[in-house]
Amino acid sequence: MSLVAEFEIRCDALPLVGVAATVPDATVLLELQYNHGNRPLFIATVTGGSRTTIEAAFADAVDVADWSLIGRAGETRRYQLTPALSFEEQLGNEIDDLAGLEALATAEAVIERIEVEPNGWRQTGWFADRDAFTAFSSFWQHNAGFRLHRLTRDRTPEPPGDGLTDCQHEALRTAYELGHFDVPRRASLEEVAAELDISASSVSERLRRAQTRLIRETIATTWPPLST
Repeated sequence: MSLVAEFEIRCDALPLVGVAATVPDATVLLELQYNHGNRPLFIATVTGGSRTTIEAAFADAVDVADWSLIGRAGETRRYQLTPALSFEEQLGNEIDDLAGLEALATAEAVIERIEVEPNGWRQTGWFADRDAFTAFSSFWQHNAGFRLHRLTRDRTPEPPGDGLTDCQHEALRTAYELGHFDVPRRASLEEVAAELDISASSVSERLRRAQTRLIRETIATTWPPLST
């Protein structure tokens, strides 16, 4: 039976990590279009953050040759990016085993979700069996930082919200208990931040990421395609 894994790869050299670091209040999801030769196009779905800052980050990124906005819906924007570097050029200074990196492309695995974070990628993937997962995780353990969040059988249901981080859980629970989501609102973002003893911007980022995760796990599959 196959396995479903959620994990982090900590490597500053991964594509678009510099962009995510520039706009930490945005959620950046990445898709790789492998039907475009050695340098697959990137499709970046960005929720939140300043559009001006995000697009300036794309323009300044050393790993992005060109970009274009292809659709938007509310605070979510979808971009097509042309990479400036091959994976070997991008990761060559950080990873010694480039042959092993190439071998991962033929592994019995499907990575269905990549969230770009300021210091790496958070991914969810399906693996044919434990050997396939072990080969994948061992490579990244030896060549970068690897942290496993969840490993389940493919038939094990995952309740909505189970993929939230502890900090996101705490922020959501505190905001709810204080009445931040009530109508009318009984607690401001600043009051939630004071309760958690962190900045208002950090609370905003945690709530945004948590809400994005919950939406994606519950109703995102029913949304219509992004329109231009």
